[in-house]
Amino acid sequence: FVNCKDWVREKGKYVESGEWVKWEGKGYAYAIGGDLKAEDLEVGCEVKLVAPTSLSTFDNHSYSSMHTALAYGFQISWIKLACQNLCQLRVVVTSILVYIWALVWAYKVLFGLPFLIVIFICKWRKRHMSMYENIENYLEQNSWAPIRYSYKEIKKMTAGFKYKLGEGGFGSVFKAKLRSGPYVAIKMLDKSKGNGQDFISEVATIGRIHHQNVVQLIGFCVSGSNRALVYEFMSNGSLDKFIFSKDGSVHLSYEKIYNISIGVARGIAYLHHGCEMQILHFDIKPHNILLDENFIPKVSDFGLAKLYPIENSIVTMTAARGTIGYMAPELFYKNIGGISHKADVYSFGMLLMEMASKRKNLNPHADHSSQLYFPLWIYDHIREGEDVDVEDVTEEGNKIAKMIIVALWCIQLKPNDRPSMNRVVEMLEGDIEDLEIPPKPILFPEDETVREYQTTNSS
Repeated sequence: FVNCKDWVREKGKYVESGEWVKWEGKGYAYAIGGDLKAEDLEVGCEVKLVAPTSLSTFDNHSYSSMHTALAYGFQISWIKLACQNLCQLRVVVTSILVYIWALVWAYKVLFGLPFLIVIFICKWRKRHMSMYENIENYLEQNSWAPIRYSYKEIKKMTAGFKYKLGEGGFGSVFKAKLRSGPYVAIKMLDKSKGNGQDFISEVATIGRIHHQNVVQLIGFCVSGSNRALVYEFMSNGSLDKFIFSKDGSVHLSYEKIYNISIGVARGIAYLHHGCEMQILHFDIKPHNILLDENFIPKVSDFGLAKLYPIENSIVTMTAARGTIGYMAPELFYKNIGGISHKADVYSFGMLLMEMASKRKNLNPHADHSSQLYFPLWIYDHIREGEDVDVEDVTEEGNKIAKMIIVALWCIQLKPNDRPSMNRVVEMLEGDIEDLEIPPKPILFPEDETVREYQTTNSS
């Protein structure tokens, strides 16, 4: 309610209150409903009274709605805890209980949180100490293990981990230099990965291997949570940068690629058949094939490798391991055959196909749906006697065709249909005329069922 010295011409929000509202002194009385902003207050007008209402909406230009709002009045609420001794006894008791409850939780947090932190630290230390004990026990039981370096020596050889060569699933690789002069590659294993089994796997496998086509483990380091593996240095890095070069800046002739494929096959064959225990790699792919200064290939990264007796044709595994795109189907489908060294044969076949084509086997950007999965596309071309559109095919046609045919044999769905790695080496080194065209590769076990059904019906 406002009182104005002068009559308001443009009423707007202003409603004349008439004779029923009178203020001391002269002037005109008005009522304003709703919020009153400073700019709404006319010059010469003074607020005399503010009457609150709990009515949410009303027509502020109507006498009747203003009367309804005033008659409705307004509600008052208050917090019981603030009324202290003026409220009922029950409310006072409730406030006391709430206070006690808050104190109890405060003590729980104050004394319980440090206790939980201590338990967590003890469990963490126990877990990691058991991992360190596993590694130390293994090293004590195997006197043939390579040279053991201290963490201080590792740090000095890498110049404080200055030159990083790359990073893999189990850690980072740094360039380093031995005191005797040669360069080496040092892989620092991730502290948070596994229970030390990846470290033991690499030392157990590479530590006892000496082959031209398998990377040599020179030494290792175990110092608390720090674990490192020292390898011979491979100046040309991994194979993938040569066969997947997009701009063509990194080039390898097909003659050299063919020689690399034979070297890789020999290395894997040695792992399967040339040691006291058969070693299954389970992660054959371009990234794990390293090249020295003369482009001699070396199989590397044995973090997923497993050792089995030579006489074990079928091995047991609790979980699939490897890289999608190179993993054998029996790792997913148990009904097509047991897991054996033929899983590495499948991975090598996928690798060999990519080496021959210098492209990824799975190409989501292919112009035609038949070219989406390269092994199927290339099989159809070879079966029909068509030329394969790859570089230098006129000069190295036989070798490339040979690599593709061998790869198609290696990626057969059933493990029993794949050759051993010794046979793969023979096929790559032999004449292409002696090679038979294999059955068309099948992507999934369901495809095998369809093919058998079609064969039965046609007969």
